[in-house]
Amino acid sequence: MVQEKNERRSNLFSERPVTVLRHQGLRRELIAAAERLIEGQGLGALRARELANAAGCSVGAIYNVFADLDELILEVNANTLRAMDAAMGGVAEDSPAAQFLGLAEAYLTYAAENRLRWDALFSHRMPPDAMIPEWFIAVQNAAFSHIEAPLARLRPDLPAGERSLLARGIFAAVHGMVALGLDQRVAPTEPPVLRGQIALVVAAIAKGLPG
Repeated sequence: MVQEKNERRSNLFSERPVTVLRHQGLRRELIAAAERLIEGQGLGALRARELANAAGCSVGAIYNVFADLDELILEVNANTLRAMDAAMGGVAEDSPAAQFLGLAEAYLTYAAENRLRWDALFSHRMPPDAMIPEWFIAVQNAAFSHIEAPLARLRPDLPAGERSLLARGIFAAVHGMVALGLDQRVAPTEPPVLRGQIALVVAAIAKGLPG
């Protein structure tokens, strides 16, 4: 199956330039249509027929430019990660504790204002035999790298690999609080209370990090 997908993608880029440009345009339109569907109704609404209708193409045309819907969803989720990257990149460099808090608040704000897109990023599951592509991992790493800057100032003794793992752990702690706080079914929390809880936890993490 993987070989068949690669052959299909190889055939696409061996076509005439005009056809390639047409496919690239359709690819962009399908990504935009998928984003609109997810933003309006959630990941569950992303079905081939609905997507084709939204993009104004046939169902078969989708698979001329994407191997499957999972590949399309990765493109949408990569754009979500880039938006999160931009939001966290706007946090001013301050004391490590203040920067950690700013990053956490930027993340919470993005999640709260883009609930369905944000949820799609974490609810999408690739098939068991599929590998996450390297380009997507690079986008992920860029988004999470913001946590490493204040961490490096608090723990300059840590090797880069350990610092990266610790940054992921800090993100996981904040993400867990955001996910539970925004979930209206399990543990709904009013925004001011949630922000206060996150601030307490982030402050405790920053205080306990210096070696």
